[in-house]
Amino acid sequence: MLRRRPLEPGERPPVDDQPQTADQPAAGGAAAPPATAARADIAREVARRRTFAIISHPDAGKTTLTEKLLLFGGAIQLAGQVKAKKDKRNTRSDWMAIERARGISVATSVMTFEYAGTVFNLLDTPGHEDFSDHTYRTLTAVDSAIMVIDAAKGIEARTLKLFEICRLRDIPIITFVNKMDRESREPLELLDEIASTLALDTAPMVWPVGRGRDFRGTFDLYEPRMRRMDQDPAGTPVSGPHDPVFDTLLETDELARWREEIELVRDACTRFDLEQFRHGTLTPVFFGSALRNFGVRDLLDALVAHAPTPRSQRAATRTIEATEPAMTGIIFKIQANMDPNHRDRMAFMRVCSGRLTRGMKVKLVRTGRVFQLQAPQFFFAQDRSLAEEAYAGDVVGIPNRGMLRIGDALTEGEDVTFLGIPSFAPEILRRIRLEDAIRAKKLREALAEMAEEGVVQLFSPVDGTQPIVGVIGALQLDVLADRLHNEYGLPVGFEGAPCDTVRWITSDDKTELNRFMERHRSQIALDRDGAPVFLATSAFNLEWTAERAPAIRFADIKATS
Repeated sequence: MLRRRPLEPGERPPVDDQPQTADQPAAGGAAAPPATAARADIAREVARRRTFAIISHPDAGKTTLTEKLLLFGGAIQLAGQVKAKKDKRNTRSDWMAIERARGISVATSVMTFEYAGTVFNLLDTPGHEDFSDHTYRTLTAVDSAIMVIDAAKGIEARTLKLFEICRLRDIPIITFVNKMDRESREPLELLDEIASTLALDTAPMVWPVGRGRDFRGTFDLYEPRMRRMDQDPAGTPVSGPHDPVFDTLLETDELARWREEIELVRDACTRFDLEQFRHGTLTPVFFGSALRNFGVRDLLDALVAHAPTPRSQRAATRTIEATEPAMTGIIFKIQANMDPNHRDRMAFMRVCSGRLTRGMKVKLVRTGRVFQLQAPQFFFAQDRSLAEEAYAGDVVGIPNRGMLRIGDALTEGEDVTFLGIPSFAPEILRRIRLEDAIRAKKLREALAEMAEEGVVQLFSPVDGTQPIVGVIGALQLDVLADRLHNEYGLPVGFEGAPCDTVRWITSDDKTELNRFMERHRSQIALDRDGAPVFLATSAFNLEWTAERAPAIRFADIKATS
């Protein structure tokens, strides 16, 4: 069982930034057991962890599937249908005001729950392309993913983009073809599209019995059984596709065609291979309807049986193994104001190795500061409970007052820098127009917090002119305005910026870099980390300037290290 203590109503969690003297050892409270026993305990707990994300094109059913996975995992008692009209329920993973208003996910939610003796950390990512930078950061914290596909639309643009990110990180993918209870394309056609578009072998694990209004459930291709409703965990054992039970489910002509499909699938389709799946070259495919509870439990069982346990993490000097006894973790997300009553700021950390315990002392590698983890927390969307202990693969929240940043490493003393969480150059640049100029200081503080979260990027021109905010997509501007208004009481508008493109600038020759910055002073700004950027007025201006400054590197991606 997860060791956690729910926060009492109105209880404010301690903030984990109380300093310790640098010479204090960064170690947990109680005396450690013998090394071999400790490693065995860690290995056993790590083997129970599954940390995964759900990716899809908007409206493919990702948020509904999230709700149903939690429902069948026993994490909630009632799944709220998105945009339900009668009682105005909303999904638990969508907790921001703008998410509830639009019925979309724009922030990454973390939900920890248990099912069949396995601890799941589910990261619900934004589906909209305007939040691709958020999604990329989230995918650095997972070990596998469920790819949701609309049965009527197949592979859509956003699905393809997210898949490419998963492929870059070799993330194993389980495919769920959703909405089989509506008008849909032929299952074999969908399998062919997945294979040809994604260059990925497909291994159907179940086969739909009927489609659209005639959808009756799924037939397991590996353990012959018919599952009609996920409330029946075991399903109905059958002798095979010719079992008489199917005679009662499909019309004669459709039944004959369905049985031919089953034979074709068994003969022609790739059989599931665990090694190929773990290497990201094969995807097991499930069919169902999240809204009507068809096929959801199959996904949970597949995650338990096939999804990888927490993987090793690349660091600058070595690879960190999940079963190492020393605790290490990486901050992959910052979120402010999850609890509006407390105006809190929460850092989301993936535990990369070892065992985290409440009260242990850890080192923030970037600054060398040692502090105590007084209130690490598990999450269920915006709800939380104190985490008494956590293991590699778990995602925990750490309350802080701005001390932690995305990409930070926390360890028990070792100097570790994790790789793989970059910042992307924004595609839209704006200046903010504040209706009440007297509140300019509060706006600066709010923007600093938003930049810390990664909601926007903040650039401060060195000539002292007004700061510039940058985002990947237009919807992020809507989210920024909505949050400034609802969380900070700051109604704002946006104005055009005097630049079109931002590029980080570096050089092996510091003198050349300083000379370039002085020569183009009106086009130089600093990001929130103090790194210099060039503010190009156009793509032509960027190209023209770069050609005349061969000693300067212009980058659209900045590594966290």
